[in-house]
Amino acid sequence: MSTKSASERKTEIQQRHETAAAEVVPSELKLYIGGEWVESASGETFQTRDPTTGEVLADVQAGNADDIDRAVEAAWEAYDETWSDYSTADRQEVLETIADRVEAKKQEFATLESLDNGKPITEARIDMGLVADHFRYFAGAARTNEGTTVPTDDSRHVQTIREPYGVVGQIIPWNFPLLMAAWKLGPALSAGNAVVLKPAEETPLTVLKLMEEIDDVLPDGVVNVVTGYGREAGEPLTQHSDVRKLAFTGSTEVGKSVMKNAADNVADLTLELGGKSPLVVFPDADLDRAVQTTIISIFFNTGECCCAGSRLFLHTDIKDQFVEKLAAAAEDLTVGDPLLDSTDLGPKVTQEQVDRTMEYIETARDSGATFVTGGEAPDDEALENGCFVAPTLIDDIDHDNKAVQEEIFGPVQEVFEWTDYDEMIERANDVEYGLAAGVITNDVTKAYETAKDIEAGNIWVNQYNDFPAGQPFGGYKQSGIGRETAFEAVEHYTQTKTINLSLN
Repeated sequence: MSTKSASERKTEIQQRHETAAAEVVPSELKLYIGGEWVESASGETFQTRDPTTGEVLADVQAGNADDIDRAVEAAWEAYDETWSDYSTADRQEVLETIADRVEAKKQEFATLESLDNGKPITEARIDMGLVADHFRYFAGAARTNEGTTVPTDDSRHVQTIREPYGVVGQIIPWNFPLLMAAWKLGPALSAGNAVVLKPAEETPLTVLKLMEEIDDVLPDGVVNVVTGYGREAGEPLTQHSDVRKLAFTGSTEVGKSVMKNAADNVADLTLELGGKSPLVVFPDADLDRAVQTTIISIFFNTGECCCAGSRLFLHTDIKDQFVEKLAAAAEDLTVGDPLLDSTDLGPKVTQEQVDRTMEYIETARDSGATFVTGGEAPDDEALENGCFVAPTLIDDIDHDNKAVQEEIFGPVQEVFEWTDYDEMIERANDVEYGLAAGVITNDVTKAYETAKDIEAGNIWVNQYNDFPAGQPFGGYKQSGIGRETAFEAVEHYTQTKTINLSLN
């Protein structure tokens, strides 16, 4: 425990962040359109803030519909005149070079991500490694995007080929800013598309830094970045008649609006939306290992994960002992400056997100739920300027409570006791989401049965939040459409053309 006063530690955090920001905040904070750094059509800017200190990190251009028009035009020009002539080998080389550039600046990217998003630096480094890995994966996928030959008879030859859409639009969330960009840029470029990308207004800096680093790698206009707010920049992108495919990660509510806008132009969609994922622990589990898996499931990235294991189902035989161990482990986590390797939980991304999390916490508290631990801001004056919420564990809450049924997107987990397997499965599936789930047991047959019974697109067994490149990720029900992070994603960025050739 530090012997320094809260005031001294607060000053240290402030100075550490100011020094880091001076070293890593990108020099180019404009829109990136047609290979050029340009100001927004309106000339307006917005501020992105450090959620740890509350200080302004940068003033960023506020793009609007006019800027989206410019970006789409530049993307089509690049596609028609340059990018469509690149061979699969050429695209593979481009993506491999992007991976190399990210890897070479891994620490800088990680530091910038921590400053802009608030995630612990240890987790940001993991993210940057995955960014490089996913670009490399999709580099290889460029060579395997094959068509088929359809058996018919001797009078004809029928084959299919897969072709890119041309120009696609992509909207990135704030919880994994650069990693989610890689998840989308990788398959889109691998398939041969040009891109207009809008980062989240809360966290635009690592995407801008990426474009700085790869400006000489891509032909002008192949990737265009328009920063700005959702209504002014994101919505026009989803409504644009010259955008043939849209990919969006964010809330289910906004995803439905994207879907409606895409319908007007019959644009294809990939949507990765909200989640309220169950984590089921059987009585045969190794409790210490299961507790650590549970910690990762809900407190990784400060709970700002769409797939977070926010509903914990504990068998009656182990429930009391497990909750005691879990609460102790949660209370042992270090909440603090995300630039320190010793930090387990950093701040939430904005004060708005803190307020949203606290509203759900108050809803649970008003219902008479038991707060095993947390439920408030950390008791540390050194963090008072930041957007912090303590790790929170809630027991004795009805499953139909709003705080259980809706996505909190914070470090809050709710506990449910079960005895009957079928009743547990019914309750685990009793939400509108189906993004992910976890199962912890030493019985492989039981694990597989449970994984089959849970309505979710991604099931982890005896682990959680593992995202290797090549593993499809996406949801059931209102958690989305399509899959990312795997070869399926390349297929989602292409359309099938059938060629039927007469041999007579």
